[in-house]
Formats: sequence, C-alpha cells, structure tokens
Amino acid sequence: MPDVIIKTGDMIKFNIPPPVLIPPIMAPIPLVGSGSTVQVMGQPICLFGDELPKFLQVPLPYTSPPFVIPGMGTLKVILLPANMTQRTINGKPILIKGGTFPAMFQVQTPAQQITPVGPIPDPVPVKVGTAQFIPTYPLVQAG
Repeated sequence: MPDVIIKTGDMIKFNIPPPVLIPPIMAPIPLVGSGSTVQVMGQPICLFGDELPKFLQVPLPYTSPPFVIPGMGTLKVILLPANMTQRTINGKPILIKGGTFPAMFQVQTPAQQITPVGPIPDPVPVKVGTAQFIPTYPLVQAG
C-alpha cells in the first residue's frame, strides 16, 4: 500500500523517554525538503538526508533529573526501509511516513547531579528513543 510522501513543512517528532529532557526537540520540528525538482502541493519533497534538520545536527543541551546541571549531546536517527522509497531522485530515496524509527541521543558532556561532595555525572552515555514523521496534509501518496 502506498505511503504518504514527506515534504517541506511536514514534521518530525522525537520521543526520548523521561526523565531525559532535550528542549530543542520537545515539540515537533518542521522539515525542509531538498528535492526541489519534485514538489507536492508546491513544496519540495524530502529526500534521504533531510530527516534531521541542520540546526539539530549540532550538540544540544539536555538534562535527565536528578542530573539537573545541563550536559550536551548529539541526536541521530536511523531511517528504516519503511520510511523511504526504493525510487530515488538524484540518487537519494524519497522520505515517506512509514512507522516510527530509532532515535538516539549520544551524550558528549554528561549532565550532572548536585551533591554535597560535588557534582556526579550522568552515567548513561546513550539515550534511546524513537522518532516519526508527521505529515501536515496526508493525502499525497507514493505509489
């Protein structure tokens, strides 16, 4: 069955389970498509590589209570075959809604817990969660 093509203006939503808090990804994030030669409803479609907006490809702040002194880490998503077409444009698959896919937050500088003997770093180096695409107008399907 065909799935919905992801285009500029559609969203990606992250779910990194509590207690982890990553403020830049708390709300769904709009995507910007690089497939400008093919448009859906006047918007460029999203191709492989468009799934993580540029401003999320830099170290991001996080906390994970009781580690309330913010740390930093990087976000990574792993698209599954169900999230892209076999058909390519300029050698890149087209992104489609599919289901949820893995998302990971790799800690670079651990958040810290305040204690009487000094700060204690967050011992969990990778925060595992999921992400999903949210189409804004889910009528245009790949087929």
